[in-house]
Amino acid sequence: MTVTHLKTNKENALSERFEIAFNQIHKCLMDKVKDTTDDRFKNLVEVGMKKHSLIRSFYNELCQFAKLRNAIVHEKVDHDYYIAEPHLDIVERIEKIAGYFQKPETALSIATKEVHHFKESDRLADVLSCIRETSYSRFPVYNEKGEYLWLLTATYILNWLTDRLADQVIDLNNAKISDITNNKENQLVAFISKTSSIFKAEEIFETFHKNGKKLEAIIITLNGSENERPLGIVTSYDLIEIDLDG
Repeated sequence: MTVTHLKTNKENALSERFEIAFNQIHKCLMDKVKDTTDDRFKNLVEVGMKKHSLIRSFYNELCQFAKLRNAIVHEKVDHDYYIAEPHLDIVERIEKIAGYFQKPETALSIATKEVHHFKESDRLADVLSCIRETSYSRFPVYNEKGEYLWLLTATYILNWLTDRLADQVIDLNNAKISDITNNKENQLVAFISKTSSIFKAEEIFETFHKNGKKLEAIIITLNGSENERPLGIVTSYDLIEIDLDG
């Protein structure tokens, strides 16, 4: 015969804390994962991890939490009688992850910071020096009034140099940023505020992708205005590289 034991108040609190945190994560998943009508926790994790780096970061743990939650809730034999019990370290871990989902890291936290920006009238040689010193590859370009114009990339510069090399005409001493054209009129860049979340950045990239358009980058400014000083730059690669599992 199997004997079950009445839980202590401390054990009750652990189960309750676990379920509260689990439900908080579940609600966030339902809010963020839009591409499914099946709002079961495990399904939301499976669907959401394909597009959201935050879900990918905790995928394995979220799956284990779902199993534990089923054991705690569905295998309860009576009001206060449980077969499974969460350990304190598990409860603290799921509460920490719930915090990430309820208040996700800002996009600025993963952005390239100390953004170097230039005016179109600046020398191209200065940009090349900046690339050599910082290894940065994207530089917002502004006019004399401080209005945003376009995003200069290392690829644009390389293409420009390649074209000039083919013509055997490269004069970096006199070359200006404005000399580079490279279809910059078709370039797509978005702007968000410094308080915008990683989820927000992902949603923007996903929207452009669904519409068959390539978003070069997201530039972060104080309030999301394109004519404010750039505080950070986020690319799709930055989102792939996120690791919050610390």
